[in-house]
Formats: sequence, structure tokens, C-alpha cells
Amino acid sequence: MYGRRASQLLRELACSESGQLTAFNSDAFDQVIKECKEHNMQLQSLIRKIEDENLDIQTTRNEDHFGAVIHHLSLIRNKRCLMAYMYNRAETIQSLRWKVGPVLPQEIQEKLNYSEEEYFKNHSAAIESCMSELDLDLTVDMVPPKDPYIRVRVLDDIGEVCLGDHSISLTKHSLHFLRRTDAEPFISQGMMEEFLE
Repeated sequence: MYGRRASQLLRELACSESGQLTAFNSDAFDQVIKECKEHNMQLQSLIRKIEDENLDIQTTRNEDHFGAVIHHLSLIRNKRCLMAYMYNRAETIQSLRWKVGPVLPQEIQEKLNYSEEEYFKNHSAAIESCMSELDLDLTVDMVPPKDPYIRVRVLDDIGEVCLGDHSISLTKHSLHFLRRTDAEPFISQGMMEEFLE
């Protein structure tokens, strides 16, 4: 039945948690594109048949006309479903840049196809370019802080890091009192966590 594969892609989106990515369903996506090509071929064939019979495409109402309408509407529906699928995934990918930073974790990268990876890189580069032009880090303090300093626990052995005007050794399980702006990049990458007593 026409449109079943396309609606399967949208059901996947509806069943997934908001803001979470499922693996890109390239099989279903490719099948929908193949179905679109078949609809287009059938549509062109029916239009040619109507023209060969010297009938007016605008006024003719026979089985060929109604067949062409069905193929045309199926083609439009499939395209809209594909666009909705890609648009929702693109929105989620954009939000990931603000949540996890410029480097995606491996488990998220595995869910993206090549064009989505490129989209993330280009989106991230555009944000970086904007921040460098403004000389402002927009990724820090997504929620306004109450205190400019926070206590953090190091989750991974990071090593010697230069923070502002001094260097510090960030070893696994060590506790530090750092400026929020220095700690945020490590927290977003999962290398540190805010230590709440």
C-alpha cells in the first residue's frame, strides 16, 4: 500500500523520546525514495498516455487522470514524510550541539548517517565562528549561575590543564573549586561533574 513505509519513519519519531535520536533508518528511507521514483515514473507515463490520446490534461476525467492524481498525491505525501523525518532529526542534532558540545559521544555518532554528521560539523563550525566574532562563549552558563565558582569532581584522568592564569592537575576522583566557565567544557563532555554535598 502506498505511503506505508513513509509513515513507518514518522512512527519511529513519535515512539522515540523527545530530544533523543534513534539510529537513522536508511533501509526504510531508501525504500521510500525508491517508491517516490516509481510514483514519478507512473505519473509521467499516465500524463504521456493522456497527451498521446490528444486529450486536455486539465479537463480530462478518465481512469488515466485519476490514476495520475493518485500517484501525484502519493508522491507528495511521501516527500512530506521524508522532510518531516529529516527536519525532526536536524532539530535534535542542533540541540545536541548545545547539550554536549562540539564533539559528539560515540554512541550518538553511531546513530547518524554521513549527511547528518556533516550537518552537525557545519552547524558547530557556524556557532564557533559566531562566538569568535563576538568574542563570547555562548555555551557557558545555559542557566544563570548563583555563584561564579563551583566544586567539581573529576571523573576521568584529564592531566595537567592550564586554566586562566594557573595550571592544575586534574586526576580521577579529585575534588576542585573552579570557576564555572573553566569547568563547563569538561562537565559537558562528561569528564567532570558538579559536586553537590
